[in-house]
Amino acid sequence: MTKRCWWPGTDEIYIAYHDEEWGVPIHDDRLLFEFICLEGQQAGLSWITVLKKRDHYRKCFKNFEIDKVARLTDKTIEKHLLDAGLIRNRLKLYSIRSNAKACQAVQREFGSFDQYIWSFVDSKTIDGKRKLREDVPASTATSDEMSKDLKKRGFKFVGSTICYAFMQAAGLVNDHTGNCFRYRELKNSH
Repeated sequence: MTKRCWWPGTDEIYIAYHDEEWGVPIHDDRLLFEFICLEGQQAGLSWITVLKKRDHYRKCFKNFEIDKVARLTDKTIEKHLLDAGLIRNRLKLYSIRSNAKACQAVQREFGSFDQYIWSFVDSKTIDGKRKLREDVPASTATSDEMSKDLKKRGFKFVGSTICYAFMQAAGLVNDHTGNCFRYRELKNSH
């Protein structure tokens, strides 16, 4: 039997996300933007709730193409507030557009969102070396720093816990537990 982290349980969507995406280093601006926005949508909810709505978010938010999202009108976002396929929270939905605008400014300053985000970990995946579920933190000094800087730049829904979840998902840290088959695969791919 394949050993994996505790959190996907038996849900097939969650297992596929764990096995194929979570913790794989992302260096694509569009995908990094998508991940940070979706982590923000999760605030106060479980990740599986967002994961099951991800395709609909992609459809409604222009596949998270940063320039297109930055141009969304209030009218469009207000219409999205009526869409049961999304998390209907006004601040969360508007944050996607404001994050796109903040992301554009970061791209202008750093050349890419990728360059900026990965600078927090010196462009290398941190090996979390987590043995047990209890060893996995909710936030770290690095996620505190990222959160503070993102907020200063106008990003919304980027508290330290959200930033750490983003770092885990986007492969800035390998937080698969030591007994998980993905921990070894990802560790050996660097």
